[in-house]
Amino acid sequence: MTPITALTYVLPHRLLSSLARRLAYSTNTTIKQWLIDTVTRKFGVNLSEAAESDATAYPSFNAFFTRALRPGARTPDADPRALLMPADGRISQCGPIVDGRIFQAKGQSFTAAELLGSQTDAAPFHDGVFATVYLSPRDYHRVHMPCTGTLRETVHVPGRLFSVGTAAVAGVPRLFARNERLVCHFDTEFGPMASVMVGALLVSGVETVWSGVEIPAYGAAITRKDWRDRNITLEGFAEMARFNYGSTVIILLPKGVATLDPALGAESPVQLGQRLGLRR
Repeated sequence: MTPITALTYVLPHRLLSSLARRLAYSTNTTIKQWLIDTVTRKFGVNLSEAAESDATAYPSFNAFFTRALRPGARTPDADPRALLMPADGRISQCGPIVDGRIFQAKGQSFTAAELLGSQTDAAPFHDGVFATVYLSPRDYHRVHMPCTGTLRETVHVPGRLFSVGTAAVAGVPRLFARNERLVCHFDTEFGPMASVMVGALLVSGVETVWSGVEIPAYGAAITRKDWRDRNITLEGFAEMARFNYGSTVIILLPKGVATLDPALGAESPVQLGQRLGLRR
């Protein structure tokens, strides 16, 4: 474990996240522009892909961070059987859920039940497949639907806010099952699908297209919301949610419904809309 990763065990996660949130939403011209210019320069943000390419036009750093793409910047895989990549970024890990466990990194794994907050919720994904996509500071930070689905339930699982960078993923046991997250359960034509929005250090804000801000508010207990009576159906490739400061999304699928694209592997760079897998 690196010294920086070890330090995250003792850092005041909530306080740091709250301070970062205040900076991200600041409309002070000097503060917001310094943040935007620093991130653009340091991480090589490609603003030519954004709907608004003028870095000075964003009212806050968060507005820049959650920027929309220009029309046509991403297109979905044309195969009608394709499951689509939900976000820009890189694959952290992907593959089978082996006896209920999800691979995190060398020597590290966690159970689907730990991730979803319930053994009952995890049961449909036993021996299914998963894909973990990391969104870096340079990436587009909206998450889209891999396929058409009807929202059934959301589950806010409180937790820590460890970094989700490569070193932390390799060094913090059960990291994604310990960080705060919003689990979104969908019903699809092939069965259930879960899309898990995982928070991280300085990254705790999640908004959904159906209800706005879901994280914060922070809490100490798991909170469930039943959406079945609202008939919220999102088409494949449609926007689902966004991170107000970036992080990781994990897709879970049941056994036997899809085969992940064999070209995908740890650290593979990916773009929204490319093929995640094919339905059988």
